[in-house]
Amino acid sequence: MGSHDDLEMSLRALGEHVGPPTPPPADVARAVRARLESASGTEADGPRAPSERTGGAHGPDRRRWRPRKRWIATGVAVVLAVLLGLTPQGQAAVERVLRFAGIELQIGDPGPLPSGVPRALPGETRVTLDEARDMAPFPFRVPAELGAPKDVRVAEDGRLVSMFWPGVRLDAFAGVMDVLWRKELGPPFPQQVTVGESQGWWVQAPHGITYLPRDGVGAKDLARVAGPTLIWQLDLAGYRLEGVPDVTRALEIAVSLR
Repeated sequence: MGSHDDLEMSLRALGEHVGPPTPPPADVARAVRARLESASGTEADGPRAPSERTGGAHGPDRRRWRPRKRWIATGVAVVLAVLLGLTPQGQAAVERVLRFAGIELQIGDPGPLPSGVPRALPGETRVTLDEARDMAPFPFRVPAELGAPKDVRVAEDGRLVSMFWPGVRLDAFAGVMDVLWRKELGPPFPQQVTVGESQGWWVQAPHGITYLPRDGVGAKDLARVAGPTLIWQLDLAGYRLEGVPDVTRALEIAVSLR
């Protein structure tokens, strides 16, 4: 299969997952159109002579057309990447909802941040670390970089384990099938990172976060503002590390799980 066919399949696949993007600014649209017209030989100085268009008496000059066709296809792909990947309108169009490691990231216009004091999570209880290990139906780890947590809590009979250090929170949960958190994100958009041998996402800016109870009741009252957060999955557990403002330091903590 040629590169043009591969591009067509990729663009069709992309089109199935995105809605109509917001039109780009007029100056961007004009620049893109001028570039494509220049590449296809339809400049303002008029159409070419028949010998230039068709290759003379020997029919179309396919050797000259095919490279140009591939160039145009590549140019369209680059333009799409720029318009959909670098502009705020494109970001909102490309990714509406991302589900990863038990967390749903809603990307676009998040609206105002939550206000007020959220109520305690369902069944939230202070426990020891050993008690949390006994209650949780999944194995979880503790970052050696931070030492023993100062406070440990479980919610919904061990569905969520939260560990606390001064200014830092680490949540551990079974992040394979169930979605426990919803994050509402605007620019700057989350950054994909590597956590050891796993993939993760770094959310830099303060954002709204909501805990989603198992029974789906009362989620609205559990919304709060979260600080910079690193999310990743290791084995059967999902993790979200909140309160470390520097991504390099957050990654150091994440890879120290023991």
